Amino acid sequence: MVKITYAPISELVIHETVRIDVDDLIRSRLTPAGVMPLYWCNGILFSFASVPMNDDLTEDYLKGVIHWMEVHYTEKKSYEEVMELNDEAFSPKLKVRVIDTSASALHNDFVKWLKTRKEK
Repeated sequence: MVKITYAPISELVIHETVRIDVDDLIRSRLTPAGVMPLYWCNGILFSFASVPMNDDLTEDYLKGVIHWMEVHYTEKKSYEEVMELNDEAFSPKLKVRVIDTSASALHNDFVKWLKTRKEK
């Protein structure tokens, strides 16, 4: 039988957080590759940009350390599967899928950290 090892993330390094308006957060998900999803976890709607992988970051990753270069977020008490942007520049309305990641230990820990940080 194949040995299976579970090695969860041991550290999340966040290089910057930016609280932005929900409409700007939705707009930020429009890319040349299409509309990227947003994440929702325990009252926080967010997106993050990972650092492009290189040898050093790959080594970190294998040790359980990941890096998020920038996190954009806003408060959103309730989860919605799809959010729409009401902006005349987008016709039809820009729709963004939202993924409920409240079952993710990593995302829960991030949201707890973010909520304590913003209170200071």
